[in-house]
Amino acid sequence: MRLTKPRLLALVGGLLGLAMAAFGLFASAPAAQASTTRNFLVTLYGWPDNSPPGNAIAYPKSDGNPTLHNVASGVGTYSNPITYATDKSELKIGTKVYYPYLHRYFIMEDDCVECDQDWTGHGPDGGPHLYHIDLWIGGQGGNSNDVINCEDNLTQNSEAVIVNPPSNEPVDTTPLFNSSNNKCYNPSSFHG
Repeated sequence: MRLTKPRLLALVGGLLGLAMAAFGLFASAPAAQASTTRNFLVTLYGWPDNSPPGNAIAYPKSDGNPTLHNVASGVGTYSNPITYATDKSELKIGTKVYYPYLHRYFIMEDDCVECDQDWTGHGPDGGPHLYHIDLWIGGQGGNSNDVINCEDNLTQNSEAVIVNPPSNEPVDTTPLFNSSNNKCYNPSSFHG
């Protein structure tokens, strides 16, 4: 086949059309949300002080929420983050965060009354628009006082949290509270 000027123009036009169609497909693909780092009040809650006591959450996956769990749980990896609670206007349900202080990922699956008050008005810690997340610590079967003391020991007033983090941050899956021996996690023990 001989490449004549009309055939060349048709070939260039066809390739240009394919390129534009491909660009249109790529251009319309949803963009990944960029990671942002900001300081939060970071508190913790567990089995004895959840409302009601236990591991129930406000936004279980079984109710059609964009979450991963049906009860507060997780190990802290990107694929299995631990439950956290906050006001759903502060961070959307299903939003992942990475908390460098505790070396693990968390996912928004629960509500926190104090977080709601701190975000929407003048809550017990401040506000309005005070960034506050409440991380699940577990504690089923452990000593209730030890669970609450551990929550208090790991609470940080203004700590960096990465919202929409990359998936390759260092992770420690040691339990935040070990109910079998009532031991609290020591963030400085991780050397990953």
